[in-house]
Amino acid sequence: MLEPLPTLRPPQRPASTRARDLPARAALDWLAAGWRDLRRNPLPSIAYGLFVIALFWVVLAGLAAVGLLYLALPAIAGFLIVGPFLAIGLYEKSRRLADGDPVSLHDMILVRPASGAQLPYAGLLLGLLVLFWLRAANLLYALFFGLGPVPAAGDAVLNVLASPRGWLLLITGIAVGGLFASFAFALSLFSVPMLMAERHDALTAMGLSLATTTQNLAACIAWGVIVAVGMALSAATGLMALIVVFPVLGHGTWHAWR
Repeated sequence: MLEPLPTLRPPQRPASTRARDLPARAALDWLAAGWRDLRRNPLPSIAYGLFVIALFWVVLAGLAAVGLLYLALPAIAGFLIVGPFLAIGLYEKSRRLADGDPVSLHDMILVRPASGAQLPYAGLLLGLLVLFWLRAANLLYALFFGLGPVPAAGDAVLNVLASPRGWLLLITGIAVGGLFASFAFALSLFSVPMLMAERHDALTAMGLSLATTTQNLAACIAWGVIVAVGMALSAATGLMALIVVFPVLGHGTWHAWR
């Protein structure tokens, strides 16, 4: 007697390990976790923050040397785009702390990402996004104030703050920059930590970061607000607050991805 054929079932996809619909208050948990990681063996994180400040001052000095210091504020905004890449050493510290491994500044600087060369490739793509944003900011200024010689930084600030056209430029720049920064933020938020710990290509990681951000929109918007407030505080203190702000945000971003 013939046995009945087994019932064929379509292959099942493995359940996604990514969280969905996290509440906005999750961002506060990430911030608290970042602060805890900073307090555990704080000296390497503080030294890392000092390195980031020095790097940013080099960028500002370069803008001043070529007469583009009026792009300082867009450059600070662009820092939000490459920030996740610059924080790779902080991710390494958080990973080691979670695994119970010892950590030093040497470990944070000489990181070996699971994705190998795909991580610097992602950094290159993020750097190109920053250059694109700086070019867009330059074109916006020319659109409102013409193609004449660009004034010194102080005069450019006066042009923006002391004229109706300047205020219109400011509003337009905030709107355009906000849309651009939101897209870039979604691409970079989880992609760099992902490339640190898992084997992916850069474009796949960025796509997954964008998808994860949209699936947890409330929490990611809240985290973006925290990052923006931290950067505004740092700018108001001549970037000195970055010594603490950048490590806390870097450690927090790792916990956001985890």
